[in-house]
Amino acid sequence: MLTDLTIAAARDGLRAKEFSAVDLTMAHLHAIEALNPRLNAFITVSHARAVDQARAADVALAAGEQRALTGIPLAIKDLFCTEGVRTTAGSKILAPFVPPYESTVTANLLRDGAVFLGKANLDEFAMGSSNMTSAYGPVENPWKRRQDDTAVLVPGGSSGGSAAAVSARLAMGATGTDTGGSIRQPASFCGLVGVKPTYGRCSRWGVVAFASSLDHPGPFARTVQDSAILLGSMAGHDPKDSTSAALAVPDFEAACRRGVKGLRIGIPREYRSDGMPVEIDALWQQGIGWLRAAGAEIVDVSLPHTRYGLATYYIVAPAEASSNLARYDGVRFGAREKGLDLRDLYERTRAEGFGAEVRRRILIGTYVLSAGYYDAYYLRAQKIRALILKDFTDAFGKVDALLAPTAPSAAFAQGENMDDPIQMYLNDLFTVPANLAGVPAASVPAGLDANGLPLGLQVIGKPFDEETVFAVSAAIEQAASFTALPSLRAGG
Repeated sequence: MLTDLTIAAARDGLRAKEFSAVDLTMAHLHAIEALNPRLNAFITVSHARAVDQARAADVALAAGEQRALTGIPLAIKDLFCTEGVRTTAGSKILAPFVPPYESTVTANLLRDGAVFLGKANLDEFAMGSSNMTSAYGPVENPWKRRQDDTAVLVPGGSSGGSAAAVSARLAMGATGTDTGGSIRQPASFCGLVGVKPTYGRCSRWGVVAFASSLDHPGPFARTVQDSAILLGSMAGHDPKDSTSAALAVPDFEAACRRGVKGLRIGIPREYRSDGMPVEIDALWQQGIGWLRAAGAEIVDVSLPHTRYGLATYYIVAPAEASSNLARYDGVRFGAREKGLDLRDLYERTRAEGFGAEVRRRILIGTYVLSAGYYDAYYLRAQKIRALILKDFTDAFGKVDALLAPTAPSAAFAQGENMDDPIQMYLNDLFTVPANLAGVPAASVPAGLDANGLPLGLQVIGKPFDEETVFAVSAAIEQAASFTALPSLRAGG
């Protein structure tokens, strides 16, 4: 089936005229029509626009154009502004918002010929680890437990719609954003490759902000090669983003073929928590064995401030969210509630427009930034963040990349772990440090748990050395030979 093709295979098939871009796009639109009512992976489906883009791709292909993504159908996380297409950030407060401009990342994808199928569901303003906080309803993970196929599993968050869409074969790839693990954790839960590039590698311009110093746009795909193709298109310097790095974009796809012989791979001892599940530790040990067999040297390293990562993140991220979300006041854009005066309008609009998790994080962020608490919490968290970055810098003086688990568990069911926000925050245990340090990281599907659910291994690299991350990820992918498929998928 066309929906089972990888991006690389579809690219070759389109260029060889084995099928058309319209054929490929229609196959995915039919899959969306059949499965999205259940999975709820898309908030908005751009049927007519996608077909028009596919027709334009066929014209380009007939003229001999060979751009990186010509005719490839993608899902776009509904946090990226798309000109003329509603962008909600998963929130009621942005329900009527139709951007008059295109984000830099999506503009780059369109430049390279991609077809946009629609806007993928997400946790509201990217705040969550389960895709249960969306104002447009939860997303269902297409995977099922082997012994209990009645349980509805979460796809992870915040980029759960993107992950579910790619896993279920509703899209060939997708964009996501990773603020504390929001690409890597859903990738692990849904059996995908998810890449968080170095901070500054992909422009944040036109991406609805959660925590500006932590947000990282990146790709989802079903193979390491496909994720490399997508990141190569998404990345690049953008003068509209002051944090965008003025660096050339390497050939990430070529890096996938580099191998790991002679590389030194660090194993952070602090990631071995006392409560680590046996299955997660066993998978980690297996990954270490794969890389050693492929010619890499395994080195024990220390990241001593890892234990403070979650606490630091849940001070810095809410503080930045409190500042960023102050703009949603019902005056300039978005939903508006009537009020007796301006202050009443603000209060009613924000109370009605924001969900419980967003309100919780705004309150936490406002508290830690307030007089009398700024030095005690926010300033201290920034100092710890600098120490976490130093830990990574010291480790990378000895090794080329790090290997760790992606998440402390496989996908859990809707309703499990939901009553305790702290327990939900612990889903980011292994992913948050890379965001605080701004270093690149990827999750690669590496095995199944006892219930037949996917588990991921995480590769963490040096700043702006995504090439090594792809090389190590490709070696794990080859050794793991992960071929398991979700229960709910196009043609499944």
